[in-house]
Amino acid sequence: MRYTFAIGDIHGCIDPLNRMIDRVEAYASEGTVVFLGDYVDRGPDSKSVLDRIIAGPSDPWRWICLKGNHEDLMVAAYADRDSRDVWIGIGIGGLETEMSYGGRVLPQHLQWAADLPFMHIDRYRIFVHAGVDPAFPPEQQSEHDLLWLRFPPGESSDYWGKHLVHGHTPSLSNPVTTGNRTNIDSGCVFGGKLSCAVFDDDVAGGPIDFIEVRA
Repeated sequence: MRYTFAIGDIHGCIDPLNRMIDRVEAYASEGTVVFLGDYVDRGPDSKSVLDRIIAGPSDPWRWICLKGNHEDLMVAAYADRDSRDVWIGIGIGGLETEMSYGGRVLPQHLQWAADLPFMHIDRYRIFVHAGVDPAFPPEQQSEHDLLWLRFPPGESSDYWGKHLVHGHTPSLSNPVTTGNRTNIDSGCVFGGKLSCAVFDDDVAGGPIDFIEVRA
């Protein structure tokens, strides 16, 4: 049996991330880990989170890192002044990120964040940071929806015959599966949990298990 593990929004919370990686590696001897984005901002140590994720997994694990809206904001902040004023000035966590670097974000971390993919699709599931618009096929999704979309409570769709896995919309009651959709942003940086959904790669549908660590 092979597993895919999807980990929700981390937001600079390095200790829960390290404990989650340990829990995942104790769950199985190998597999795929999909990080759903929002590694930076708000929390105390975005630099250490990026250091750990960029370092990558031990063999034979595979890690896939998706872009979140906060990585997008961080990259934009270093590209033009107006975006920097937004990132630093409206309380979304940019200041905390720069403090974790002792000044400015490392250029190699900015480049890594800029190059992240928006979506991962496997045999039975679609993984994104925020959501998708089911009115358009996967290849026609807008970057804005993939990074920023929020679902009304209870909403689900067919999602082209696959199960949708996302974060971005935090709730202390997450992780929650609603029809063909699972939200695993359980508000780690807001005093909740860091959550991971476990999927059997050979079985369609939602998670077979959840792994949770307290912030």
